[in-house]
Amino acid sequence: MTKEIKVFAPASVSNIACGFDTMGFAVDRPGDELVLRRIEEKSIVIKSITGDDGCLTKEVSKNTAGLPIIELFKDFNLPGGVEIELHKKMPLGSGLGSSAASAVAAAFAMNNLFDLNLTNMELLPYAIKGEELASGAIHADNVAPCLFGGFILIRSYDPIDIIELPVPDNLYCSILHLDVKINTKESRKLLPTEVPLNLAIKHWGNTAGLIAGLYKNDIALIGRAIEDFIIEPIRGNFIPNYYKIKQAAYNAGAVGCNISGSGPSVFALSDNAETAKNISRDMENAAGEINIKTCSFVSKVNKVGPKIIYKN
Repeated sequence: MTKEIKVFAPASVSNIACGFDTMGFAVDRPGDELVLRRIEEKSIVIKSITGDDGCLTKEVSKNTAGLPIIELFKDFNLPGGVEIELHKKMPLGSGLGSSAASAVAAAFAMNNLFDLNLTNMELLPYAIKGEELASGAIHADNVAPCLFGGFILIRSYDPIDIIELPVPDNLYCSILHLDVKINTKESRKLLPTEVPLNLAIKHWGNTAGLIAGLYKNDIALIGRAIEDFIIEPIRGNFIPNYYKIKQAAYNAGAVGCNISGSGPSVFALSDNAETAKNISRDMENAAGEINIKTCSFVSKVNKVGPKIIYKN
């Protein structure tokens, strides 16, 4: 019987400009690590959290990693309890699915520690419940890519319909995170509830174009489709120097650039590793003009999702 497991769950880029709440993809780094340890007492305890600067609660029912574990214990009437160690390896409130990574890591670890043999589709609702704590809304554009890996389309939420999309092997993502706090719940309140028809038509065209570009292995088409006429004009105003950062990415060879999630992270796509590194450097330089702390990552699309680091 496995007594302890340590897992990794990746960060994810969501919305992808034209795919608000419906699209996202996983990246290789950063990500979260979680240790789950069996205990005899019938309790669930968060023993420690690192990398959060003391911001996250250890109250299990209010923690994005804790809630999926509570629900799995309840639904499967599991014996004993567990201790949780959560190691945050990415910035909080980054727009990179930090809360989703914690929720997915917890659900994935429980599935493997207790040999539940649940499929990703069966695990998904548990991870979504954890993510909902942070965002205040049910959406899976970070959770699903983190759990399934790859590039994901959420066609429907009721019932949930997940579509795994093909990804060009030479598609690279450069991510710039700025040390600015953006609250996802508050950010969502500012978004429009109605969209003019002319903007909706543009948006539908880009959404279809992005999907077509993935299937056709056409990175130029993918880049042309990375446009957002609805969300970016609002959220872009909360990211310092955003439009200069975006222009720097295009000048360095990006085919597309936009906001990841609710921000403040910015992602840019390109077709080779060298260009991706140059984009990352130039985005950092553009952000440096305003003296804000940044960190950056370059990655291909992570097609694996969460993984086991060790178990014993």
